[in-house]
Amino acid sequence: MRHDRADIFCTSVEGVRGQRAVEWRLVDAIAKPAQFAAAVHQRAETLAATSARPAEAKGVALARLERSESADAIRYEHVAVAIDRDKRTVTIVVKAPTGAQPGDIAAIEAAGAAWWPLAMARQLDDAILTLRTNELDLGTWILKTEGDAAAVLAAGAALVANQDHWFVRETIGMLRRTFARLDVSSRTLFALIEPGSCFAGLLAELAFAADRAYMLALPDEPEKAPRLQLDEFNFGLLPLVNDQSRLARRFYDEAEPLDAAFETAGDRTHGVAGTALDADAALALGLVTAAPDDIDWDDEIRIALEERAAMSPDALTGLEANLRFGTSENMATRIFGRLTAWQNWIFQRPNAVGAKGALKVYGTGEKAGFDFTRV
Repeated sequence: MRHDRADIFCTSVEGVRGQRAVEWRLVDAIAKPAQFAAAVHQRAETLAATSARPAEAKGVALARLERSESADAIRYEHVAVAIDRDKRTVTIVVKAPTGAQPGDIAAIEAAGAAWWPLAMARQLDDAILTLRTNELDLGTWILKTEGDAAAVLAAGAALVANQDHWFVRETIGMLRRTFARLDVSSRTLFALIEPGSCFAGLLAELAFAADRAYMLALPDEPEKAPRLQLDEFNFGLLPLVNDQSRLARRFYDEAEPLDAAFETAGDRTHGVAGTALDADAALALGLVTAAPDDIDWDDEIRIALEERAAMSPDALTGLEANLRFGTSENMATRIFGRLTAWQNWIFQRPNAVGAKGALKVYGTGEKAGFDFTRV
């Protein structure tokens, strides 16, 4: 909308109605009450006709998710959640597929909702929403993976090779939306890349979604050292809500580090596997935050988590949102991606200006008292 029309709209009690609302692009169309239902139906029919899904395609039934819960854990087939209430942390482990996985459309369709990429995405999505809704004071999420990296890369290759099929396309869309939920969650995200992990291909996006990624270096035991491996999924197939890849966000769209990372990715569609990077190589490419060795690992991770737990949760929410979307902006990020909006919110919260707020006790020598609930 033009800025002058927006000025009128924002200062008019009666608002904008009818054909003027269409002309000013506030709405797409108008209809009289008696014709409204028919107009909506026609609009839906027109949009449905543009779908690339074949008319004869059979839908996939999404069965109810199976999960088990206890006071401090949630378990799914491909995702496990462990809660440490004393430290106010949550550890989320995403598991690689096991056993033979479908590689062609017939096998993928036969697997249906049990196909690992879709099943994992649904379970991770459910875990994220459950934690965001029910565990408000657990401010730090630790992201881990577990299993065979080759199996993750093979699943990703099947997705890429068949991405023109409607079911595969919708599964990639589900993965994109699930990882985007992490990006917009008001929680600290730390990724820990340890032996036995599988931060490869689409699961490497968990490390790039994190506010920090720590990778264990094992110079004396290279055969046990964890690896980080990239493929097509790390260069735009699962974009942020601002349409950037997480690597492009990480490097502020600078060509040199992006090209260096891309050179390690290989070409899975032609059977060329990407380079499996150890901690030193990943650190040199800027793909991880730090690479402590096994002597320093426990202390460095402990200190990082304890420091985070002592900070104002409101300030962290603003900090994380601003840094996650600091490079590129669209309509979806104009509120939660702007530091000025967060500053206005943070500085009027009790954690800042309450009786024990950080601004109230600043300079007095007293320690601020925070409500650790994340909003």
